[in-house]
Amino acid sequence: MFLKLRCSLIVLALSIFAVACQKDDRMPQGAVPSTLAEVSAARLNFRYEADVPAPDPSDSKIEERSAAVQADFDQTRPQEVLDRTLPSPDKKHYVAVYHRPSDVGSEFRLDMYTSDGKLLRKITPDALAVHFPDTIVWAPDSSTAAFVGMVRASQDESGSVPVDPAITPENSAPANITEPTNANTTNSNTAAAPAPPTGVLAFRTEQLYTCGTSGENTKPLTQNEGLIYFYYAWSPDSSMLVSLASTSREWQIMLSSAEQKGENFTPAGRPRVIEKNGRERRLDDAATTVRPVWSPDSAKVSDAFGNQVRIYDAGGINPTQAAIPLRNQLLISSQAFDRDQQRKLQPTNTTAETNAAVNAAPEGQQSATTLPDEKTLVSFNPIVELDWTADNILFFRTAYVKRMKNDADSVTSFARWHRLIFSYQP
Repeated sequence: MFLKLRCSLIVLALSIFAVACQKDDRMPQGAVPSTLAEVSAARLNFRYEADVPAPDPSDSKIEERSAAVQADFDQTRPQEVLDRTLPSPDKKHYVAVYHRPSDVGSEFRLDMYTSDGKLLRKITPDALAVHFPDTIVWAPDSSTAAFVGMVRASQDESGSVPVDPAITPENSAPANITEPTNANTTNSNTAAAPAPPTGVLAFRTEQLYTCGTSGENTKPLTQNEGLIYFYYAWSPDSSMLVSLASTSREWQIMLSSAEQKGENFTPAGRPRVIEKNGRERRLDDAATTVRPVWSPDSAKVSDAFGNQVRIYDAGGINPTQAAIPLRNQLLISSQAFDRDQQRKLQPTNTTAETNAAVNAAPEGQQSATTLPDEKTLVSFNPIVELDWTADNILFFRTAYVKRMKNDADSVTSFARWHRLIFSYQP
């Protein structure tokens, strides 16, 4: 018996040693990485740089509605309202976001158009409602479009009536949805409009869906009923999506809290990576309101939690993650920022002695081993935005943000950009 126990302990010890000595699957032992894509998140060094110029807003483009798509709606679809058009990166196709007068206000439909305004295919079946239309996004290679949808609530003349939550749209639209007359089907000189897709699963909470470049192959990428997916983004290589997700119960609690405070609802969720084949991995157990971002090489994902930035490996056999606590660095840089603002606010006729006293006071209250008190620093605020501009440069913005339903009461103050410079940790 003793010998058997001893052998078991030896096997256990060897197993623990093997796990502890497990090599990073990204790079052979002793090799020097040529790019940061070969370096796992846990092996990154960083350098913090405070109060830097904002990154180049290269992606902030004013969206213009396609005139050709709008003309088709005006001429052949008068009973449907075009809300927006989203061009593919190669400008060959447009996703048309529209609704019918009988639809619930927060629900939309999608069709695929060519760049010259020809309707190619209906993307969504009648029983699938598109939610969060502002977040619909094309893959960078123009091969796939991603959107969020759930089972549609129908509306008739007597008011809003929910569709049976167990419905799976396969061969027809819900019986209580009235199909509007479409000029495409009544004009003998015009080809009949494409039929909506069939066999697409619909769920009772918002799931991620994708379709092909011509609007074909609409399918749910996630099938976790009870979770709500939002704030999603394609990897630069178009192979994966990162998204935030929360449970429907958490969503309702957050929504109720915002309503009571008179605030605009800002949901919080946990970051997840979802591959095109539907395989999904939750990256963190903590929830955040900050939108996750990809590294330009598609190897890593980053998100922020308060004053902490976290980096996750997007793939690999043994993906790692790293937390970068920035509270101390932000306290020190916020103190310097506040002092600089004080200097700028001083009247021009202030004596040199008064200026010296103002500038020296904070330093006199701080020893070499004491951090500034965050309660005295107006510019010390949480991270609210990330922008990963180069493989080794991650920008992040801190600010005080309060969004109220009465827009006049909304506040954004002390917005400051900082950045992290990454390097390999030998």
